[in-house]
Amino acid sequence: MSEAWVALDSGDDPARRNAELRRAYDVYRTVGRVEQPVRAVVAESWRRSERARVSPEGIAGVELDDDALSACREDHPLARAMPLIRELTGGYARDGDHLVAVCDAHGRLLWVDGPPATRRRADLMNFVPGARWAESAAGTNAPGTALAVDRPVQVFAAEHFRRPVHAWTCAAAPVHDPASGRLLGAVDITGGDRLAHPHSLAFVTAVARAAESQLALLAPAPAPDSVHLRALGRDEALLTTGGHTVRLSRRHSEILVLLAHRPEGTGGDELLVELYEDESVTPVTLRAELHRLRGLLGSDALRSRPYRLTQRVDSDFGTVNRRLASGAVTGALHAYAGPLLPASRAPAVVRLRRRLADQLRAALIARGDPGLLRDWAYSPWGEDDLPVWRALASVLPKPQRPPALARVRELDGGLRWS
Repeated sequence: MSEAWVALDSGDDPARRNAELRRAYDVYRTVGRVEQPVRAVVAESWRRSERARVSPEGIAGVELDDDALSACREDHPLARAMPLIRELTGGYARDGDHLVAVCDAHGRLLWVDGPPATRRRADLMNFVPGARWAESAAGTNAPGTALAVDRPVQVFAAEHFRRPVHAWTCAAAPVHDPASGRLLGAVDITGGDRLAHPHSLAFVTAVARAAESQLALLAPAPAPDSVHLRALGRDEALLTTGGHTVRLSRRHSEILVLLAHRPEGTGGDELLVELYEDESVTPVTLRAELHRLRGLLGSDALRSRPYRLTQRVDSDFGTVNRRLASGAVTGALHAYAGPLLPASRAPAVVRLRRRLADQLRAALIARGDPGLLRDWAYSPWGEDDLPVWRALASVLPKPQRPPALARVRELDGGLRWS
């Protein structure tokens, strides 16, 4: 293949390629060996699907009932881009008997549009609003895999992990918040073999980029003195001030996280201990980092004695904390884009990271909502979280419980738990 993310090149015979893929799929399901012409992105997704214990013969589960679906649609940032998405894709869907779907960052389909006959066929595999098509729940598929690898991808026929989806081809592209870079969801086009062409991936990618541009245009202009810090799920924080966003170095990210957490300020000796594991690091090193940071922020933005920021900083981890404090567990989870500066070893950042994750985990377990627990358990940071998997297994309906129980036993070292 000329492009790893495209299923077929122009001129390829879909029927022949599908037959080859079906044979390769059967080999993989039988002996676990990946053969040609399976692409690397598909093989890796198959392995992730198997580790998540996705049933090859199953169909997607519907997680959002009508009321929950309406609430998610109303609150989701992509709702503002839906008129544009529909305008760009409506003719494409009608003329090709395709479906256009938009999912959130957890892989839940919020909108599914297309010809009624095509929708009825898709209903048989639960490709419907409210269903969860995250890769960890539904196996290899374009919207779920696009979210998992965070880039546009096309999935053709027997490349899907689940057999009931082998009759379909889909192409999807992730959509990000234009200001923070946070993953919001994905735009997907699903149909038959007519989608097995590089143009479908290029088209859906263009739609996703147009949606991001629309969100940027609709976003309110930031106040000239506003400061926003995004440090969840990323090793290098993003700082937005005066409408401009910069990526910080890892050390500057740690310093700003600690100063944002302590608006009253902190002394140099205390900051030194909080930042450096190595006790041999001298105050001169810290002062040099702060000098460089002051040059980036502006001379009036960072004061000393004690070190403190002169402006209030709105941080994503602060948002999670506030929502937890008010009991808004669902909102806290939606704002949680991942662990705080996950690669940082600064002692104070490690403590903040653990505290935030522990508080959110405890709130999810106390709430006992299967959908929220599933969102955490199937996230990259939750896949090994035994307490959450135990809680999930205890609240799932009995028919849906076996995969969660199997994961509990696996994490618990093979010990029996029920």
